[in-house]
Amino acid sequence: MVKAVAAGGIITFDCGPAPVTITMSATAKVHNRTTPVVLDGGGRVTLSGGGKRRIIYMDGCDPSLGPSTSRCVDQDWPRLTIQNMAFTKGNSIGQPNDDTYPGGGGAIFARGGHIKVINSRFTDNRCDSTGPDLGGAAMRVLEQGGDQPVYIVGSTFTGGSCTNGSALSSIQVSWTVLNSVFSGNTAIGRGANPARAGTPGGGNGGAIYLDGDNFKLVLDGTLMERNHANEGGGAIFFVSNDRTGTLTIRNSTLRKNPSDGFETFKGVFYLGNGNPSISGSKVS
Repeated sequence: MVKAVAAGGIITFDCGPAPVTITMSATAKVHNRTTPVVLDGGGRVTLSGGGKRRIIYMDGCDPSLGPSTSRCVDQDWPRLTIQNMAFTKGNSIGQPNDDTYPGGGGAIFARGGHIKVINSRFTDNRCDSTGPDLGGAAMRVLEQGGDQPVYIVGSTFTGGSCTNGSALSSIQVSWTVLNSVFSGNTAIGRGANPARAGTPGGGNGGAIYLDGDNFKLVLDGTLMERNHANEGGGAIFFVSNDRTGTLTIRNSTLRKNPSDGFETFKGVFYLGNGNPSISGSKVS
């Protein structure tokens, strides 16, 4: 598995017709090349971090993964598509990326290039329990080529635990989330962001934690329920620092997502361009 991801191309599994779980002995790393990487589990394959390690790592700026451009965070490669897969028990605790963007990404960490996820499941993934601005027990994404969005389609995120964003977390990244489910994810940090005096910070965005300037989050046909934040945004924490970012919720249901500290409306803390656009949706 590790060698296959490093080699790239279209990766499928010949494991027979029954569901199978592969426990990773090392993190699979996507190398910097223009050939797209497609990881397709055929709806039968689960990759497990065994509660010990991150499962997938992609970083267009990491020189150990091959050459990149001077604008590595904005280049169009590497490109990773994940489809018909499951990821469980990924763990990035104590695995910082660098001093600028610490930690996160228990199952998947991605920086630069492009990543999209289709018809996949994420269960019981973990990242660090403290810190004001890291997160993503399932996925941590830092910038994308051409500022294009990450697409999440027909996927589920359950049982994630991290200081912030226990399903998805990013800085300066747009997301388009279609026909997906977020349930039972918990932001376990305390002290918010910036961290209150005497606290380690964190606890924002039970399921989704997004920070940066001009970025967008679109939820369409999506269910978010029973997610929880110790601080702000039981379902979603969205902060556009320059107030240019936008939040759109269409044909979706957000319910029973408690925020123990603060929220703009039920389950959501939002600072962006005007008010969120909400249509055909139920938020309670």
